Amino acid sequence: MAFTLIIFLCFWAAVANAGFELLKLEADKPLVRVALSHEATIRCCYRWNESPYVNWIMNIHTTNGTTMPSLLNLSNNLMNNSTDVTGGVTCHLLFFKKVRLNDTGLYQCKLDYGTFHIFTHGTFLQVYIPLQKTLNLSESVKNSIITAEGVLLLMCVLLPGTMLLCKSKRLNQLERKKGREEENIYEGLNLDDCNSAYHQIQRTNLQGPYQDVANCAEDIQLEKP
Repeated sequence: MAFTLIIFLCFWAAVANAGFELLKLEADKPLVRVALSHEATIRCCYRWNESPYVNWIMNIHTTNGTTMPSLLNLSNNLMNNSTDVTGGVTCHLLFFKKVRLNDTGLYQCKLDYGTFHIFTHGTFLQVYIPLQKTLNLSESVKNSIITAEGVLLLMCVLLPGTMLLCKSKRLNQLERKKGREEENIYEGLNLDDCNSAYHQIQRTNLQGPYQDVANCAEDIQLEKP
């Protein structure tokens, strides 16, 4: 009797294992990112002629790096599931009406067939809090602001360049005016007169302020004692 039971269990296990060999898991969407309090849909799909019992598993990553799986309770009003079969592909859908922050995690389908079970690849659901707009501006206002910024940027580029050009122009005008004044100083002067005056000045400097007494002896009369 025991031997017959062992043979039956081995045969049944072989049949069940052969059934799992025909299972082909479809690619799951790796990431679903949804804003807080919005709807979300996660699916797991496979090709299999059998009809396994399906449970949704949520894997939560703890702070120490481990994963804690938990069976989802679909009896609440925040989520439900459904099944869709198209072209030999069976898809199980998990629908969230309003996602919460603690709904973030990895979701997988657990396919149970007899004593065997297998997990699908899974989809990670990320719930985030959207940024609040401080200013609710229309598109026309945004376009006007962008245009004004462009005009200001253009002015910031043109004004310094224009000032530098004006300054350079004034400096060139002053240099030309100074050159003309220097030319006017020497206009009307006769070079021959300048040379004769220069030679007279040189002779005066050589003779000195005093004349030789010997040369002036004829003009000086000494008084007799």
